Amino acid sequence: MDAIEVIRAKRDRRELTTAQIDWVIDAYTRGEVADEQMSALAMAILLNGMDRREIADWTLAMIRSGERMDWSSLDRPTADKHSTGGVGDKITLPLAPLVAACGAYVPQLSGRGLGHTGGTLDKLESIPGWRASLSNAEMLDVLRTAGAVVCAAGSGLAPADKKLYALRDVTGTVESIPLIASSIMSKKIAEGTGSLVLDVKVGSGAFMKTVPDARELAETMVALGTDAGVRTVALLTAMDRPLGLAVGNALEVAESIEVLSGGGPADVVELTVRLAREMLEAAGITGAKDPAKALADGSAMDVWRRMISAQGGDPDAPLPRAAETMTVEAPGSGVLTRLDAYAVGLAAWRLGAGRARKEDPVSAGAGVVLHAKPGDEVRAGQPLMTLHADEAQRFERALEALEGAYEVGEAAEERLPLIIDRITP
Repeated sequence: MDAIEVIRAKRDRRELTTAQIDWVIDAYTRGEVADEQMSALAMAILLNGMDRREIADWTLAMIRSGERMDWSSLDRPTADKHSTGGVGDKITLPLAPLVAACGAYVPQLSGRGLGHTGGTLDKLESIPGWRASLSNAEMLDVLRTAGAVVCAAGSGLAPADKKLYALRDVTGTVESIPLIASSIMSKKIAEGTGSLVLDVKVGSGAFMKTVPDARELAETMVALGTDAGVRTVALLTAMDRPLGLAVGNALEVAESIEVLSGGGPADVVELTVRLAREMLEAAGITGAKDPAKALADGSAMDVWRRMISAQGGDPDAPLPRAAETMTVEAPGSGVLTRLDAYAVGLAAWRLGAGRARKEDPVSAGAGVVLHAKPGDEVRAGQPLMTLHADEAQRFERALEALEGAYEVGEAAEERLPLIIDRITP
């Protein structure tokens, strides 16, 4: 077999055979297929698509390029959740300990932020001493100690995806649904979880801007998980406005701790509890403590403290704070009719909370704290949001990102419901 044959097949809108897919993924991982050849194939896939069998074969080939984790020694079911990313999406932080408090083990491999979307690992690294990199043995130890672990994926997990992910980012092929779905699901299936709940975001602050596109991605991923023997369900959830009131690393940790303490913004609490119930159901855990009660009685907080401590963090240490703040005031009195999620995420990024390249550092204390959400009444001159940054010169660019991002009028615009749809096999 050779790469040109495989490229031509997809260029000419033919199905790739299982043998072709297995060969090209293996050869690319070993360096036999060059980056420019895989770039051409990725573009052909973007333009001409793949059917369910091809996507499943592509995903399994990427899983076979590395190790597959095994949690069979644990005495309770495992459950995991994956979000496609958004602005203020800190749900993993309260969710993992909450589900563990209700009876499942939660092995959660997470990533870092890039561009306007935040990364779970960046948020947790704002906690003094907390470690993202764990060996497989350390992961198992933390799971047994705390019930949940949130850490970085090791280099042995789906290495073909790691190479292809970097290539897609620089070749204009990120938007391909077969490649998005197989990238996410190859890592999640290799992670070895018994069940998986997907949170597919929809709106300006999400990768998928429309409900039909998000539904197609969700259905594709649910099919991949089901075909691989992982119980998989997906929720389509709103990202046309930020989630919660805090956007930024330490700021989101603080808000997550509020949720674990029985408070926090209503939308964060609602989505956390709904996803927890979905995870418990997918894991086959019945008759467990209801997640809403586990937030109220402190048992989820107990797991959080054990989890953070087991990974070297100090759950009692003060969180980093940015050196400078600036208040953005409401331009008039009335109802906050609109607050664009993408613009807020972009502002937080420019304040230092995010990165443009994977190797860039992030500021733990930078970000945006909202004082109103769409539908809230505001008065002229009242604080609408507070910007946090380590350097005052960052405020100008953040304010540029927010130009036209919010409006005050007589009534709020129609918004997506927080939970739009549920996708099952």
